[in-house]
Amino acid sequence: MNWPAVQAIFMHEMMRFFRTLTQSIASPVISTTLYFVVFGAAIGGRIQSVEGISYGAFIVPGLMMLTVLQQSVANASFGIYFPKFAGTIYEILVSPTAWLEVALGYVGAAALKAILVALLILATSFFFVDMTIAHPVWMIAFLVMTAVAFSLLGFIIGLWAKNFEQLQIIPMMVITPLVFLGGAFYSASMLPPFWEQVAKLNPVLYLVSGFRWAFFDVADVPIGVSLVAVAIMIGVLMAAIRWIFLTGWRLRE
Repeated sequence: MNWPAVQAIFMHEMMRFFRTLTQSIASPVISTTLYFVVFGAAIGGRIQSVEGISYGAFIVPGLMMLTVLQQSVANASFGIYFPKFAGTIYEILVSPTAWLEVALGYVGAAALKAILVALLILATSFFFVDMTIAHPVWMIAFLVMTAVAFSLLGFIIGLWAKNFEQLQIIPMMVITPLVFLGGAFYSASMLPPFWEQVAKLNPVLYLVSGFRWAFFDVADVPIGVSLVAVAIMIGVLMAAIRWIFLTGWRLRE
């Protein structure tokens, strides 16, 4: 493993994050505050509790998942797309750096940035709601696994995209709707039986459910199923990235 190469890519991506630190921090904090005002105050006034949990606290895991998915995909996709756009990706391709090392550098940085922002949102939420995290270790584990999984997805999107418009299509048209329909702000058990089964076809539901279990010890699907779903996603995406680098698909165009 060429660790200096991994470190170089990782530090380059993290420096880009710290150069826009104010924007990176202010935006999620303001968004989280607005979500709490709209969902926590307005809807929370009508829905006092969900499965014995105050509605304001119930939406915290969903807000964190929404941010993690958006930030992971955006950071990873832009991180690898810009070298393609600028033509500097050829320097990476001709260097003695394996596909795994390139992926570790970009994906590791994207995942860490998403985790930092998610933890900032968690800290912000304590100003609005009173809650206790039931399984803090599992909460961190789910957070890391989800950030890695969707950073891998974002990495693939960045390799696939041919322009900035394509770079935004999947996050805006696919991922964000899946999060809203995946139980981020409600429990699947609140739905009629037919729609509850339909909701379980949404892969994001398993991520949100597992993450919410780590907070409140309640879940829409068994915790083991959530873990397997994330693990399978990581394995499939890693295999896809390996195939892309071995075949050169969208890399040498």
